[in-house]
Amino acid sequence: MTIHKEGYPSIITTIIVVALINTITHFLFSNYPILLWFGYALSAFLLIIILQFFRSPKRTIIINENQIIAPADGKVVVIEQVTETEYFNDKRLQISIFMSPLNVHINRYPISGLVKYVKYHPGLFLVAWHPKSSTDNERTTIVVKHKNGEEILFRQIAGALARRIVYYAKEGDNATQGSEFGFIKFGSRVDLFLPTSVKVNVTLEQKVRGNETVIATFK
Repeated sequence: MTIHKEGYPSIITTIIVVALINTITHFLFSNYPILLWFGYALSAFLLIIILQFFRSPKRTIIINENQIIAPADGKVVVIEQVTETEYFNDKRLQISIFMSPLNVHINRYPISGLVKYVKYHPGLFLVAWHPKSSTDNERTTIVVKHKNGEEILFRQIAGALARRIVYYAKEGDNATQGSEFGFIKFGSRVDLFLPTSVKVNVTLEQKVRGNETVIATFK
């Protein structure tokens, strides 16, 4: 299993905590086998959870300039037409993907193109499915312009547990479909704001995989 680079600080911290738990458990409960093994099991469970959270599975993508691929693993929780007010100030099709703590949390470019806009917003930590999380929570907004002239906006949103958004995109970068643009630690969501003319290829509650599921196609 490959571990993502964003996981190393958390994994080192977890190893130290696990070592402390095991040491204290050994000295306090060495005469109580049930409690002793419970402490060991708890520390092992904690380490396994952290390791699986930062896993980085290999995903192969065949770049398709007509397709908009999933930027993250998770479940589709919103498909609706909205007015996007940060960048476009017009009608857009919003598709949101909720990422649970069990999902892979790498974020990938849904299309290739020129990075036109990047902005980080400090904010709240409402649960990721809250309607106002897209505008009130800590978040990062990125806009990429496709070579066909269309622009799409995608937004990393922190949730109640996710309090660390990492993004690598910079204005002026050439984005490649499927390459990493960021990482969100411990669950949250990613919003896509697409032209209303696209053909949607997913449904509500559908589980999607980053770099694999086609979210929509340009007409």
